[in-house]
Amino acid sequence: MNLIVNKEHFSENVVKFEVEAPLIARSRKPGHFVIVRTGDGGERIPLTIADADPVRGTVTLVVQKVGVSTAKINALEPGDSFADVVGPLGQATHIEKVGTVVCCGGGVGVAPLLPIIKAMKQAGNRVVSILAARTADLIILEREVAEWSDEVIVMTDDGSKGSKGLVTEGLEAVIEREKVDQVVAIGPAVMMKFVELATRKYDIPTVVSLNTIMVDGTGMCGACRITVGGKTRFVCIDGPEFDAHQVDFDEMIMRLKSYNQQSQ
Repeated sequence: MNLIVNKEHFSENVVKFEVEAPLIARSRKPGHFVIVRTGDGGERIPLTIADADPVRGTVTLVVQKVGVSTAKINALEPGDSFADVVGPLGQATHIEKVGTVVCCGGGVGVAPLLPIIKAMKQAGNRVVSILAARTADLIILEREVAEWSDEVIVMTDDGSKGSKGLVTEGLEAVIEREKVDQVVAIGPAVMMKFVELATRKYDIPTVVSLNTIMVDGTGMCGACRITVGGKTRFVCIDGPEFDAHQVDFDEMIMRLKSYNQQSQ
């Protein structure tokens, strides 16, 4: 059992949990994820680790309510426990000093992006972070991102916070004013697709995390099967991060739509 020690609401449907998991907290790296269950017989939910505190022995998880199982998770309170928190799983992010890195986060995609931002900055890079959402109340972890970024740009669809527009508009503005050596994007599949299209024009290496398509987290269900560079890959085993310019996003988006009914 993994005790919930803290809970914070970002919005009605998005909740941040701090959970006791000392072994995971000591060994996790940026890009890793865990599998959680609320109880015996509960659905296995993959969640990317947003942060970890090895001293406190806790990991931070951000959960967006999209169906029955995530609703059960978000109903938990401090003092409750997860039946299981298994990890760290997946392949860690490749971190190195490359120069200027632009990190683009859409909605709850900012949560798994945060440890990458931190690691990129610690590696000596100039880090520009772009946070995007439909409205101001859906922008999360802005303060934490700012702590590890040289600049933070906020984009909202309705202009209620930061600049009005899409993440790609903020990205193109940065690319036009300075040399960008790498882009990292995490968010909805459509967002990542258009980030890839934008960076392709400038031949900028781009990494995306495809965690949104994962289901069981072990490669056995096959739900996260994607095509990368013309070859079949499984997000939970081979990823969750891939070279964006090699990902078949149209196929991925089509596969995501096939689970719409089951996720209600």
